[in-house]
Amino acid sequence: MKQKSALMGLIAILSLTVAFAPTLIDDASALKSAGNPLLKYGSATDQIVCGGVLCSEVNTITVAEKTIKIEGLDIFYLEAGPSDAPTVLLLHGFPTSSHMFRNLVPELADEFHVVASDMIGYGRSSMPTIDEFEYTFARQTQIIEQFTEKLGLDQYTLYVMDYGGPIGFRLFDDNPEKVQGFVIQNANAYDEGLEEFWDDWKVWWSDPTQENESKLHYLVASETTKWQYQFGMRNPDAVDPVTWTTDQAGLDRPGNVQIQLAMAYDYRTNIPLYSEWQESFREHQPPALIVWGVNDYIFPVSGANQYERDLENVEKYLLDTGHFVLEEDLDFVVKQMGEFVNSIQ
Repeated sequence: MKQKSALMGLIAILSLTVAFAPTLIDDASALKSAGNPLLKYGSATDQIVCGGVLCSEVNTITVAEKTIKIEGLDIFYLEAGPSDAPTVLLLHGFPTSSHMFRNLVPELADEFHVVASDMIGYGRSSMPTIDEFEYTFARQTQIIEQFTEKLGLDQYTLYVMDYGGPIGFRLFDDNPEKVQGFVIQNANAYDEGLEEFWDDWKVWWSDPTQENESKLHYLVASETTKWQYQFGMRNPDAVDPVTWTTDQAGLDRPGNVQIQLAMAYDYRTNIPLYSEWQESFREHQPPALIVWGVNDYIFPVSGANQYERDLENVEKYLLDTGHFVLEEDLDFVVKQMGEFVNSIQ
């Protein structure tokens, strides 16, 4: 009798399972993965879920990696977004490359045509020796200017950072009609912005002895590269190590130390041009969005505060972060840039 009852119970459970199977399948199909696309359970379908929406409804941004020849040299660059949209040209700093914009480019590309190139001797662009190429800011500017002409970039918003600042300001001084506006991120154009960090540089510039040069060799050390990314950050341990390891790999290439020292020594040529750039600011009044890491020891906030002396249309944000703002405040910069670039069209 007990065996018969057990058998009847098993049959009842199986019947309920069959009856509710469609509901269970529908419930399972509603499950979504936060990170991994999930095929709908229980039926043949090509509807794939990406987070909380169907993948078919997601607008995928493609960032193209390209190379173009300028004077026989390879210029590597990232490009994304519609070619007929407003152009944003991103100019990197030291010791990095277009890699510093790896996250910014796709975030802007749904609205804008975004281009980020590597300077000669940086990233994946050509790296001729110091005997084969004149590593100066004037020469780098000539290459970038030819780059914009070859790509047909007649007008653009310039994002300048670190070394990209003097190159961008030289571009503006030569062709102000092409620059619709500036996004300035820890890039200096004023004497007040060269504080304690630059003391050894100034000594070397005025007295270029081997001894004074040796004081700048720390610039290419791995500890310094890591420090540039972590110093002044709210959460330095959260900065992706790929940043400084990628940059250091470039610095460690044979001959690159000499290249970086040549660029560092030539930085002195930018200082006499500050007054000329400031005059161009006053004359042409390009709109400017300033997003500045206030904890940056290299380019302190004193440099950020000077632009309002000469520019009337300035939107300034002082961010509680370090030299590489995009590593901590990408979303904020994307939002402000979107509004800024649209406002100046």
